[in-house]
Amino acid sequence: MTLPESPPATHAVRPVPEVTSTPAPLLRVRGLSVSYAPPGKGTHLGTGAALRDADLEVRPSEIVGIVGETGSGKTTLARATVGLVAPAAGSIEFAGEDIGGLRGRARRAFRRSGQVQLVFQDPLRSLDPDLTVTDLVREPLDIAGVLSRTEREQRVAESLRLVGLDPDAVAERRPRHLSGGQRQRVSLARAVATRPRLLFCDEPVSALDVSNRNLVLNLLDQLRAELDLAVVIIAHDLSSLAGIADRVAVFYRGRIVEQGPIREVLGDPAHPYTALLTASAPSIGDEERLDPARLRPTGDTPAWPADLGCVFAHRCPFAHDACADQPASPTLPHAPQRRAACHDAAAWRERLDQPSPQKESA
Repeated sequence: MTLPESPPATHAVRPVPEVTSTPAPLLRVRGLSVSYAPPGKGTHLGTGAALRDADLEVRPSEIVGIVGETGSGKTTLARATVGLVAPAAGSIEFAGEDIGGLRGRARRAFRRSGQVQLVFQDPLRSLDPDLTVTDLVREPLDIAGVLSRTEREQRVAESLRLVGLDPDAVAERRPRHLSGGQRQRVSLARAVATRPRLLFCDEPVSALDVSNRNLVLNLLDQLRAELDLAVVIIAHDLSSLAGIADRVAVFYRGRIVEQGPIREVLGDPAHPYTALLTASAPSIGDEERLDPARLRPTGDTPAWPADLGCVFAHRCPFAHDACADQPASPTLPHAPQRRAACHDAAAWRERLDQPSPQKESA
């Protein structure tokens, strides 16, 4: 693999590929809920709920971006998919198999197979400081136990080359002796060593400088192509996702409030929260922006809004009574590939120039 010597400073919105047929989803999540309940409180979704009723699909060789503020459920979805946490409700299908209900030995066997891998946010903390690069990359192969020792050594070298590292130069080094960009690439080499079909990357560029960010993002795009790999990237940087992702899902307070092709979602947001995110990244938004100053104060906001209503209703300047206690239809009539949990997805943008309800009441 040849890595770009001078990666671009910014990313344009990824072109929409010409699609002749839609492949079956590799990952299909339906109604997924996860609860981190305090000890002795059970798993009732009203207590410690981190993810609620999430629906998401990832197709083969697709890059899907997941965005949202801290604590919105992005990492929880990834951890549930790879089997690190158990769902409280809903289903997770991978390659047509229900993996959300796996328990005990069956769950451990699926995790050992390495078909779905997760790259954690901080490689310095997630990589064992006492192991060499060779040991770190070989470890998941040792656990899987499907290759001979010689084949494992060959796979380690191949994986390091795939991420642009010279095996001879880094093989015996430990994480603390590597740069931040090198550590992130070692994490990627470790994740792809088992040749997974699906890779979750949790904030893979958050701790890197601009040049290394673009290098790692371009690397993920190349790995997707060379390994026929589906990738889910969890990020806050909308500008970076615009240059690499095919589709995007927007999370807020444990729910997916909008999803669809990234060009459409970021260029013409259908949910007010998505509009706020694009307003924070001027290079990808449009001229009509939702001013954050119009949001309602949050001082008296309950821990979780009404179960059935919109989770953004307590802040939205366009919310009305139905938003607080009635579910919104997720499908947009004018864009069947889009989903937006908003009662007025087709109308709120027309009211951007009108005075906010809170100013009218004042």
